[in-house]
Amino acid sequence: MSNLISVGFDNYIVKDRIIAVLNPESAPMKRMIQQAKEKSIAIDVTFGRKMRSVIVTDDGKIIISAIQPETICQRFDGQGIKKGDM
Repeated sequence: MSNLISVGFDNYIVKDRIIAVLNPESAPMKRMIQQAKEKSIAIDVTFGRKMRSVIVTDDGKIIISAIQPETICQRFDGQGIKKGDM
């Protein structure tokens, strides 16, 4: 299970497939999410909760999660990144 990351509510993805973990609040991100939904390449794992992060995979899939991007990054390598490192 070390190759999997929890994206909330007992949903996991393979961490080697992740190319970006993004904040969904900007207008370009909202357009990207809408286009992904129209193309049926968006996977919504929020269980009806507020969208807090968007995960882009190497095969072009978009995973919409209710978990903060910082939390997902911390789960990625066990330590994550510090806000000041960006």
